[in-house]
Parts: sequence; C-alpha cells; structure tokens
Amino acid sequence: MLSIIQAAGWPIWPLIACSVLAMALIFERFISLKTARVAPPKLLDEAISVSSQAVPGPDVVSQLAQNSALGEVLASGLRTLNSHPRCSESDLRASMEGAGRVVAHRLERYLSALATIASAAPLLGLLGTVVGMIEIFGSQGSAGGGMGSGNPAQLAHGISVALYNTAFGLIIAIPALIFWRYFRGRVDAYLLTLELSSEQFVRHLLRLRK
Repeated sequence: MLSIIQAAGWPIWPLIACSVLAMALIFERFISLKTARVAPPKLLDEAISVSSQAVPGPDVVSQLAQNSALGEVLASGLRTLNSHPRCSESDLRASMEGAGRVVAHRLERYLSALATIASAAPLLGLLGTVVGMIEIFGSQGSAGGGMGSGNPAQLAHGISVALYNTAFGLIIAIPALIFWRYFRGRVDAYLLTLELSSEQFVRHLLRLRK
C-alpha cells in the first residue's frame, strides 16, 4: 500500500486527507445522532407527566434540557412559562421554534462537509490521473526522441499507477455519499419527530396555563 501511495504521486495526499476527515466525520455523526441523544421515545410522555399539575421548577427544567435535543426544545417552553406565566401562545411557540432551529443546526452539523468530500474526491482522483498521464507521456516522448519509442511495459505500468488516483477517489467518495444520505435521512426523521413532539407539548402547556 505504501508503494502504491508513493507511486501515485502528490495528488494522492489530498485524497488521504479526505479519507481521514470523512472517517472522523462519520464516527462523530454516529455518536451525535444516536436516538438517546436526540429524541428518546418516552421523553415527551415523561415531560407531560411531570408538568401535568404545574410548571416544574428550574432544576427539573435544566435536567430536561440536558437530557437530549428534544428535551432542550421542550425545556424552552417550560422556561418561557416560568418567566412569563401569562405569555401568549405566539410567544410560547416562538421560543420553542427558536430552540428547534438551534437543535436543527446542530443535527445538520458536518453533513455539508461530508457531502463536499463525496463530491470532491472523484475530482481529486481524476486530477491525479491526469497529472500522472501527463508525466507518463512526457517521459515516454522524451525517452527516445518520439512517442512510442519507450518501453510499452513501463507505459502500461505508469498508466495503471495513474489510475490508482481515480480508484482512490471513488473508494472515498462512494462510502462518503452513502453515509451522507443515511445521516441526511436520520436528521430529517429526527426533525419531524421534534416538530410533532413540540406541537403536542405546546398544546399541553396551553391547557396547563389555563
């Protein structure tokens, strides 16, 4: 593998950097997008149960906010009622929508970088192939004073080495694209869950306020 990397030339190093970065992003997103850290299934029912009689105190609200992304959105509504017990419905919705936008931005973090790697890796591989082909044909043309006078075996070997760049680019781009689509789908599903849960919790808080 080291000999292949050395033979492929300098264009292979940006591809290696992209592969390392893509692996780090995929690992980070797998950890950050766990269901327990975003939208635990029973959290909404627990929040409604805790606030069924009255708005809980700041300690309970802070614990809820630290639980998960959904808890952060739900806690924003409770904080609004704690600070302004007679707030309007629009103010309550606005506070939860603001918290939801912050959470959505955090869930989508690094996805654009992963998509960029998936798009750029094949182009970097193609660049490496073109650079390698230019060097190969240049050396073949100057070897004996004209094209075709060089060693055919050496030419074939040089072409295969140049194509390593394209292969590396595709090897990096395909998994990056697959994981980007996977994470994109998970984020969209989480955002829908957050929106539906927030709407249900708003209705609960409005009944509690009355």
